[in-house]
Amino acid sequence: MNVSAWVWLATIAGLLAIICFDFYLVSRNPRHPSLRESSIWVTCYVTLAVVFGLGVLAVTGPQYGGEFFAGWITEYSLSVDNLFVFVIIMATFAVPRDYRQKVLLIGIVIALVMRGIFIAVGAEAIARFDWMFYIFGAFLLYTAWKLLTHSDDDNDEYKENPVLRAVKRFVPATEQYHGAAMTTKIDGRRFITPMLVVMIAIGTTDLLFALDSIPAIFGLTKEPYLVFTANAFALMGLRQLFFLIGGLLDRLVYLSAGLSVVLGFIGAKLVLEALHHDGVSWAPKIPITASLVIIIGTLVITTIASLVKVRRDRARPRAAEVDEREVARVDAD
Repeated sequence: MNVSAWVWLATIAGLLAIICFDFYLVSRNPRHPSLRESSIWVTCYVTLAVVFGLGVLAVTGPQYGGEFFAGWITEYSLSVDNLFVFVIIMATFAVPRDYRQKVLLIGIVIALVMRGIFIAVGAEAIARFDWMFYIFGAFLLYTAWKLLTHSDDDNDEYKENPVLRAVKRFVPATEQYHGAAMTTKIDGRRFITPMLVVMIAIGTTDLLFALDSIPAIFGLTKEPYLVFTANAFALMGLRQLFFLIGGLLDRLVYLSAGLSVVLGFIGAKLVLEALHHDGVSWAPKIPITASLVIIIGTLVITTIASLVKVRRDRARPRAAEVDEREVARVDAD
């Protein structure tokens, strides 16, 4: 896939224009968005990603179009797992409701810039060292196992990462919010506010998630342009998705299991393709169509199973309560 410099520049300019427009709307009227507003924006971002993917499909063919959609769906689904930690960060720093949109938006922009650097480094490493696929594959299989065996309490507490600890150690910070301001002056001295601290927390914490998701998408496509755009579209819609499904996250009880299957499949795919490339005759090369079917099928089954389990768990206490009332009525008679 030969992507010219002007296509890269046009793509980055388009993404920046969308982000700037989003930032203008958030800054003009800071508030907690309604469910309807969040639904509309999520639909818009998903539509943008689909239109872009169809454009890639029309210009470059089904192989690269399929790779974009597989990468974007994988990144978007992995981003949903990020929302659990974002909820904890918001609660830990007691972010005012009206400013949560701005915190998420700037935090996500920080994450996008850092992911761009990470993608560039990863693409260069893969281009120079073919054996990196074995490392990526093994890492994804290990991550899949960790997700499958982690306890339910693992996400109950937020732990600061080294970048955030360094910022808070070397830069003076206030204890109180000063509206939406990221810095303030007290007695002639400049301080950062918790607003900037929480933005850094979200942006740098997302980079830790990228350690899983970037190798995963490189297992689906080797094209840096597709890796970057899939990540960009997944992250840009994350703010609205936070407000849309924030209250539904506790219902996705099998999300970690579903993501572990996706990461495990991609890890195995990477190792098999590396073996195939090295001339191992029995190692198959899994087509992108099969990858799409497995990824989408796993996520659909995970979502349905989660909702069914939650519904059954909620029905049991009601059934038990009805039985107790019936026994009490019989005893009274």
